[in-house]
Amino acid sequence: MLGQQMGAEIDRSSCIWRMNNAPTRGFEQDVGRRTTVRVVSHTSVPLLLQKPQYFFGQANDTVYVVWGPLRNMRKDGKGIVYNMLKQAAENYPQARIYVTTEERMNYCDMVFKKETGKDRTEGYRKVPYHYYESGSRDECAEYLLHESAPYGGHRFITEKAVFAKWAKTHAIKFFNPEWQLS
Repeated sequence: MLGQQMGAEIDRSSCIWRMNNAPTRGFEQDVGRRTTVRVVSHTSVPLLLQKPQYFFGQANDTVYVVWGPLRNMRKDGKGIVYNMLKQAAENYPQARIYVTTEERMNYCDMVFKKETGKDRTEGYRKVPYHYYESGSRDECAEYLLHESAPYGGHRFITEKAVFAKWAKTHAIKFFNPEWQLS
């Protein structure tokens, strides 16, 4: 994304997904300003809360969908991430924050496995994992690390396969890199 100057085109899209704490400020020319949905891992919630005004205090329509394991997301007062989000929702009542349940996460895992399997044939480019962090692992190394994690990994390759399948039946377009759907 960095250096591609796709910001204006991205902002013209009807729905713009962002992941975790990926910022727009300072990168508007390349990634745009708008965010419709922000999917956030439990491990990135503390990073969002380092800049709560930036993420939750903006006058925007962003919907936050936060996922994580039950031990962090439990609602009985013992889920540390859930407790952080509850406090953020109290501090920023206009913020639209939703959390997944263990049941729904298990369902998603089942659908991913049933529908896609493990596709390891794409995404092996030497590009930075995050456009906004220098010195991190490259995308390929990060993907392989998570795809093969025995527990709690983010199945990036599987996730891309799901989006590719959706794009065949819905009006979804992929840019930088552009995807050729077969």
